Amino acid sequence: MLNVKGLNVFYGGVQAIRNVTFSVQTGEIVSIVGSNGAGKSTSLKAISGVLRLKKGTIDFLGRNIIHFPSHEIVKMGLIQIPEGRKIFPTMSVLENLELGSYTTRAKKKREESLKKIYDLFPRLAERKHQTAGTLSGGEQQMLAIGRGLMSIPELLMLDEPSLGLAPLLVKEMLNIVKTINSEGITILLVEQNVAHALGISTRSYVLENGAIVLEGKGGELLRNEHVKKAYLGM
Repeated sequence: MLNVKGLNVFYGGVQAIRNVTFSVQTGEIVSIVGSNGAGKSTSLKAISGVLRLKKGTIDFLGRNIIHFPSHEIVKMGLIQIPEGRKIFPTMSVLENLELGSYTTRAKKKREESLKKIYDLFPRLAERKHQTAGTLSGGEQQMLAIGRGLMSIPELLMLDEPSLGLAPLLVKEMLNIVKTINSEGITILLVEQNVAHALGISTRSYVLENGAIVLEGKGGELLRNEHVKKAYLGM
């Protein structure tokens, strides 16, 4: 579904990503894990068209998308849930969700999508007329994911969905990711919470200092000595 090859991204004169190559197959949960500043979010922004490449290719559903603007990439079904949620705090929960369905295809299925999201996140249904900025951190993350689902994604990219959440909510959030995947949506997950991310992933990549240093099945990487020492405190 997604093939990233030789990705190189710069911020001014500073190289943030160096020759990053990875793939996501239909139906998988693929995670990119690593410490803060490793280049995880930068990789997603490049795929979404927010950042331009210095070098490399990004193929989505057989098409090279490196010259596509972000809104066209969204229309193709490649959706990013940004780090920090980025909801519209002065608008209602319902208005935030409706903004996710601005493409022609998504508008036609708006009511159907709303029902699915309210089934997945009952708290959003209870608070649909509430101002989004008054929600708890966990509820705001649910809203950000719900807004992304309103776009009817083929591939959903989640950037640090557990960031700032209490440990109990982290587990709940990653279980939600598994549920979304079980309903037919392919997932690319970026996470600092390495143990939880590897635990739910089909395959994973470890990113360090802008380069991929390890890859493999999630369970295999959980047993890797470097991962255990560097990320799991073992």
